[in-house]
Amino acid sequence: MNKIKLWIKASRAPFLTASLISVILGAVMAWNLTGEIHWLKLILTAFGVIFVHSGTNLVNDYFDHKSNLDEINENHNMFSGGSRVIQEKELSPKAMLTAGLLCFAATAIIGFYLNSITKGNVILYIGIAGFFIGYFYTAKPLKLGYTALGEIITVVACGPLIVYGTYFVLAQTHALQPLLASIPVGVLVGLILYINEFQDHDADRAVGKKTLVIVFGKAKAIKLFYIFLIFNYIWVIIGVILNWFPIFTLAVILTLPICVKAMKVASVNFDKINELLPANGATIGLHMIFGILFSLGFALDKLI
Repeated sequence: MNKIKLWIKASRAPFLTASLISVILGAVMAWNLTGEIHWLKLILTAFGVIFVHSGTNLVNDYFDHKSNLDEINENHNMFSGGSRVIQEKELSPKAMLTAGLLCFAATAIIGFYLNSITKGNVILYIGIAGFFIGYFYTAKPLKLGYTALGEIITVVACGPLIVYGTYFVLAQTHALQPLLASIPVGVLVGLILYINEFQDHDADRAVGKKTLVIVFGKAKAIKLFYIFLIFNYIWVIIGVILNWFPIFTLAVILTLPICVKAMKVASVNFDKINELLPANGATIGLHMIFGILFSLGFALDKLI
């Protein structure tokens, strides 16, 4: 049991909801179109996503250790700074890297199977892109997460790649709607990462990272946080007006109090460590509830 808890901690399992919400959205949209749910395909897709996300977390911790980032980060907390299992001597760096690569291998096996029963090579290409982003997010020579592209890549990986991949596996057809719907859930995952970077600012800068928070500075960067929080609601409203999304997806407006909380806390605490934590938590909660309500909107459209 202790080993299980240790690997749950190492893989940062509670944060896997960031990608599973996208699986749910893609699956519901496919059901909205076809009226059918292929449970085996859905379960395999979910496990594939879980493995690639876990592999990314494990490998990222390994390479952040190699770059000395997590070692010098004095502001680590429950939301940022890695799992700390290497720094606390609970697992060796080699064990983390090996486990991460095994997770990627498990995703590859699932992905090859799903690709074999799905027309075209859409799933193969999405899988390759997912591995590329996950591994090279912190690995040399690209270290994508160490550049200002890190947040954008996170949006793409947890939004369009997962939502569209899930949709295509289950619906077996191309469509613009899942790509459009993937934008707000992807942006919210990007914002989870983004708000965490405020606490990581000093350590990130010390190892040469160029995140958007470092590029713009905290005072300017927090305004970008507000802009993209509001953008998600505007995107859904425009989508309903233009008939991209069913009217029931306007249920996401119910999450506005959580959004306002995140903005209020961040506005006065963006340059503090512990005081900003409620904004980190609110952003995670916002993503989860927003994603569930958004998915529910497509489900209600089918049922009603």
